[in-house]
Amino acid sequence: MSSLFYKQFTIGIEEEYMVIDPITRELKSHEQKIVQQGQKIFKDKVKAEMHQAVVEVASDICKDVETAFIDVANLRNKISGIANDFDLWIGASGTHPFSHWEKQLITDHVRYNEIVNELQEAARSNLIFGLHVHIGMETREMAIHIANTARYFLPHVFALSTNSPFWEGRQTGYKSFRTKVFEKFPRTGIPDIFNSIEDYDNYIKILIKTKCIDNPKKIWWDLRVHPVFNTVEFRICDIPLTVEETVSIAGLFQAICAKLYKLRTKNMNFMMYSRALINENKFRASRYGIDGNMIDFGKETEVNTKTLIEELLNFVDDVIPHLGSAETMKHVQKIIEKGSGADRQLEIFKKTGDLKEVVDYIHHSFLAGI
Repeated sequence: MSSLFYKQFTIGIEEEYMVIDPITRELKSHEQKIVQQGQKIFKDKVKAEMHQAVVEVASDICKDVETAFIDVANLRNKISGIANDFDLWIGASGTHPFSHWEKQLITDHVRYNEIVNELQEAARSNLIFGLHVHIGMETREMAIHIANTARYFLPHVFALSTNSPFWEGRQTGYKSFRTKVFEKFPRTGIPDIFNSIEDYDNYIKILIKTKCIDNPKKIWWDLRVHPVFNTVEFRICDIPLTVEETVSIAGLFQAICAKLYKLRTKNMNFMMYSRALINENKFRASRYGIDGNMIDFGKETEVNTKTLIEELLNFVDDVIPHLGSAETMKHVQKIIEKGSGADRQLEIFKKTGDLKEVVDYIHHSFLAGI
């Protein structure tokens, strides 16, 4: 297939950063000063989030992983510099190691006020930081077909991103506790299979008609077809410590979509599995990260998670050169060898016994590799 075929799989990346008090190492409300300054440089690429200790950024629509790296690295660099001007730090971790959500202020905005009013403590306690990756598709019709099949690989990539082992000063025993916090929200987790885009859109229409939701963005699944754009949006991952990890994960999602699309153009398809089965692997990924076993449902047996990720890399290997992401995929191998962000946070805590040292590590990792 021509290189033109692969140009449709554009990449968009959204990251959620934590704002840290450099003295206490606690999360810190920045009163949207960082957002306001960031918008002077990046306009609507920098946004406020529900909690005032969060800054959300979004890349441009990037043609490849190299462009995405430059864009996200620039966002991280500039946002970190703005924070420094206000005597604040920025970090990237799925949860803060010890800050309590009760102390954090909610952003005064009609959308967030509505969510808090509806979801109450589930919303107020949702002090977590994620990574969202959009992969471009030629049509929303194709996007729903790709999304149905890509569901199977969500736990594999999620395991690589796990970066939230602590919650409110406790070692949780999970590599990603962020996902356990978010499960309190409705319409989260692995989505069902939809037979067509009309089937999906009808589901949204029913929810809006019956006042379950007032807009499609209140569907917070781990994977969704965007309600407006021709993209498949992957939402399952913790925010990684470094930009290299973020872009390698985005590149892997891009490769999965390109491979599944290629199979479909040849009248071939990957097996689709039920939400109930995929959820078993999601739990294992959140609990053990890349160090446990997941289930190979084709073989109906447990397999080492790292082995399954290697198999996934082999599965997408033929599309990697066309996407220009060979170097980026090498960083996936580094995560397999050196551990995910959660593994490295736990290693710091094991050495020091001090969660403030973990926060320092999170902060110092933020600009690593830039």
